Amino acid sequence: MVVQSTGASPPLPDLRRVPEHVAVIMDGNGRWAESRGLSRGDGHRAGAENLRAIIERFAEHGVAVLTLWAFSTENWGRPRREVDALMRLGAEYIDHHLGELDSLGVRVRHIGDLEGVPVALRRRIKRAVERTSHNQRITVNLAFNYGGRADIVGAVRRLIAMGTKPEEVTEDAISAQLAAADLPDPDLVIRAGGENRVSNFLIWQAAYAEYYFTPTLWPEFDVEDVDEALTQYSSRNRRFGTVSGESVPGETVPSESGPSESGPSEPGDATLNGSA
Repeated sequence: MVVQSTGASPPLPDLRRVPEHVAVIMDGNGRWAESRGLSRGDGHRAGAENLRAIIERFAEHGVAVLTLWAFSTENWGRPRREVDALMRLGAEYIDHHLGELDSLGVRVRHIGDLEGVPVALRRRIKRAVERTSHNQRITVNLAFNYGGRADIVGAVRRLIAMGTKPEEVTEDAISAQLAAADLPDPDLVIRAGGENRVSNFLIWQAAYAEYYFTPTLWPEFDVEDVDEALTQYSSRNRRFGTVSGESVPGETVPSESGPSESGPSEPGDATLNGSA
């Protein structure tokens, strides 16, 4: 069963600023399926079929980097049947949609550990990365078998292996060894599915990200949810520990848009959203 929107996408809202990098926790597939008497595998399939429209909408907004968390290091603890279904689904999705993603100008990248991932899926991920490496419209990081703590541990281990001295271990040195170190840190993290936690996702890179939590289950997350998340983000005043958030590196500020009428956010707004 697939959830797909009908009709043309709504016009883009006017935004005061657009994040350069958005990261998404795609949660709620299993609960969506169970509420309809379907298998969890059906839920994951519906969530996968939702990707194309979401990627396209972020690209229309001018978001440069989109990281999608597809499988965490903790997900290996799920029932074997569900894990196997997710691995098959990943391979099938690449087989069926890689050409379409390539034609849309999507550059696919992977973050996480491919060790332990079935060979068939591993090869398809590598093929997707190679085939789309020339594209420039939007970069989609596929976080598959990824965990934030494992990412940090791996970075520290690489520094040790390089013979880095203790006094040379800095934030910049660790950041340079993390996954996708050549890309900007996330400006906005979106979590679908109603849970208000980060669950070990990009915990170093997203230290200063804004967070947007929505109760919408991932298979039902649509272009209007994308617009709402970006509108909420646009209304916030990012300070990075300083007094004013007027100058934020990396963000795209649409020249045709006027200033936001919502005013600066209050402390703590990074964990709130208007749709809960």
